[in-house]
Amino acid sequence: MVDPTTNPGSEEHESTEHYDLEVAPRVRNLPAYLFGKINELKYRKRRDGVDVIDLGMGNPTDPPEEWVIDKLCEAARDSRNHRYSVATGVYNLRREVAARYERRFGVGLDPDQEVVATIGSKEGFSHMCLALLGPGDTALVPAPSFPIHVHAIALASANVISLDVRDSQSFLANIARVCESLFPRPKILVLNYPHNPSSTVVDEAFFEEIVALAKKYRFFVIHDFAYGDIGFEGYQPPSFLSVKGAKSVGCEFTTMSKGYNMAGWRVGFAAGNRDMLGALKAIKGYYDYGIFQAVQVAAIVALRHGEESRIAQVAEYQDRRDVLVRGLRRLGWDPVVPKAGMFVWTPVPEPWNSQMGSMDFGMKLLEEANVVVSPGRGFGESGEGCLRLALVENAHRLRQAVRQIGRCLKGEQAVH
Repeated sequence: MVDPTTNPGSEEHESTEHYDLEVAPRVRNLPAYLFGKINELKYRKRRDGVDVIDLGMGNPTDPPEEWVIDKLCEAARDSRNHRYSVATGVYNLRREVAARYERRFGVGLDPDQEVVATIGSKEGFSHMCLALLGPGDTALVPAPSFPIHVHAIALASANVISLDVRDSQSFLANIARVCESLFPRPKILVLNYPHNPSSTVVDEAFFEEIVALAKKYRFFVIHDFAYGDIGFEGYQPPSFLSVKGAKSVGCEFTTMSKGYNMAGWRVGFAAGNRDMLGALKAIKGYYDYGIFQAVQVAAIVALRHGEESRIAQVAEYQDRRDVLVRGLRRLGWDPVVPKAGMFVWTPVPEPWNSQMGSMDFGMKLLEEANVVVSPGRGFGESGEGCLRLALVENAHRLRQAVRQIGRCLKGEQAVH
């Protein structure tokens, strides 16, 4: 019998020598996750049974339509759908995306060359950056910035120049200024309308100017159109691809997460410039086998028959917007009234804005009011002094959130 105390293969005699792991510079240079402290406290409170109202993340709480779920279940019972799919998406799904672009925006797309299905728009955007950018390249990014718009570029080892997006004419002028003064010129311009987090919107004339600038300075455009399904009071967010010449200079990412309440299903799309999409296909061919095919089948049905449901969901978001904006105004806040998207962007009210940063104020609301918000600092320096509140809870819960915030701040406000 072998004595385990002398066996060199036993756990007791395994080497205890420790090697320090040196991660790649692209990971080492990533900034600290600014929402981490808030998320940690949120999870701790919920674990302890506290009812926390989470307006921090654009994560829809409404489910998809029952008939979409039924189609998923039906497709999941088909053994053929459990094989590997294709990284670019099944043809019928890409064809449905092209048909939807034609119906809604009058944009003609070739399903084979100009549409790619992605595992959510975030994955597609990140892999597009990896496909197009490298050391020495520069991308122009809107600020305040949805974090992946900065970090995906950094992970591709490229440089980021942030331009304030909240005044459209200044944004256009700054694009031209940077292109004139920088060598090599920027390779990529990232757009995001309706903008997350500021809710800034534009019209087609703005995109026409973008196309003209792209052709003049020879950069390519990536438009994150993740909130394009949600427009209020008759406003329809325009597709970048609807502008003449757009396909020659750029592509657009869309998703089924928002208008169809399919966030966890991870279904998104890239459409537009076939050379850019060809580069994305090459990357995805190495990284993944695509979306679970049963999900793709259900997504086809949702796109084909879900327009009425999408419009009803938009009406729900508009009602929530109105409830939240009215409530915040009663507290003396001055929120921006969004024309589209699923967020309310608001300055931190006085006297707290003069006394603490948005991160500390966000922590205060979580600690004392049990309400989660996204501090503007998490979207870059230009977001400081503001908060983003997501319209993901129903109207009753939004009113409750406002009441809890009001009680949290009332006593201190009286002192000041």
